[in-house]
Amino acid sequence: MEQTASNRLAAVFAAIRQAVEAEKTHLSELDGPIGDADHGTTMALGFRAVDRALSASRDASPSVIFAQAAAAFLDAVGASTGPLYATGFRRAAQRLEGRVEFGPEEQVLTLEGIAGGIAERGKAQRGDKTMLDVWLPAAEAARAAFVRKQPLWPAVIETADRAAEATGSMVASRGRAARLGERSLGHLDPGAVSAALILRAMAGVLSPAA
Repeated sequence: MEQTASNRLAAVFAAIRQAVEAEKTHLSELDGPIGDADHGTTMALGFRAVDRALSASRDASPSVIFAQAAAAFLDAVGASTGPLYATGFRRAAQRLEGRVEFGPEEQVLTLEGIAGGIAERGKAQRGDKTMLDVWLPAAEAARAAFVRKQPLWPAVIETADRAAEATGSMVASRGRAARLGERSLGHLDPGAVSAALILRAMAGVLSPAA
């Protein structure tokens, strides 16, 4: 039987929670040299809250589900990551308004909404050594694949992994890592790494090959 959009999205967020839980220690270790060493713990807390909130949802539209995810994440995570992802999920909800399916076009709109919301809230851009260094090119890769009528997720994952790795050669100019200046060079940005992890979890549910 074909999954409803709400069931599919509940599965997406459950997969994200599981992936983040599995890597939370590693994410916090990445955060140690350039941040507060709590990125993994924070992300796990946020996505646990989202998973709990969505477990009670039945037949909600994609827009409503992302609005619920935004509220739950922000309630659980008051630090900077909370407002960033909450705004990203809200913008995704706005782009999905009136949609009842969650097919490839809706998936592209979601990635564009999340990337745009994070950029809007964080006032960052590509090259600042933040999670946007993954979200922005991943959204662009999804749109390009959709326009070419190709599968979205192989392109998204390849782009995200490459972009996360590239943050090791960047000097941070936004977020807590920016206070280190040149000393941030050589360290992967934990937000970019967790973004790639989230996208891989989404692909595991949404990719036809999964």
